[in-house]
Amino acid sequence: MLKIGLTGGIGSGKSEVAKRLSAKGAMVIDADRIAREVVEPGTPGLARVVATFGEEVLRPDGSLNREKLGSVVFADSEKLAALNAIVHPLVGERVAELQRAASDDTIMVYDVPLLVENNLAPMYDVVIVVDAPDDLRIRRLAEHRGMPEPDAKARIAAQATREERLAAADIVIPNDGSMAELDARVAEVWQDLLARAARG
Repeated sequence: MLKIGLTGGIGSGKSEVAKRLSAKGAMVIDADRIAREVVEPGTPGLARVVATFGEEVLRPDGSLNREKLGSVVFADSEKLAALNAIVHPLVGERVAELQRAASDDTIMVYDVPLLVENNLAPMYDVVIVVDAPDDLRIRRLAEHRGMPEPDAKARIAAQATREERLAAADIVIPNDGSMAELDARVAEVWQDLLARAARG
């Protein structure tokens, strides 16, 4: 099994690359998505979050109010650590389940936004970085997510620099051109991954 760490700064187009790799046959594990799943209504994860932070982090329909919880934990490092202590092990268990269910020749792609920031590169056989210049990422965040420029700049500044990310990369996928160019580069990378997997 080949384990790929896929990362890229906000607005780089990492999700587009993940979609294309999935379409080629990779098993994509999106840690952020799993982190949302483990605290859905009716889960032990949500029960633990409520036990720790109180009913006020719930919406009227019983689902987690992420914005409310975010405002609580991001202002207090101890509360953030308490939340991580609930969610991270549950995400780890779910990822382990998915790994056990996959066949030995699977190319597993882990979509990990903060791979570089959290020094996770050693966990993977190959690190792929989706790269785009900061000014283009700011423009995309404004166009696709309606994010004001100061917010986009602050988000980018809070993440690893482009240079730090590129330094961690085994493979770089530039995403500053057309979708056709991105498709072509992902196709090349997929062939490279298949060859690596075959070599074992």
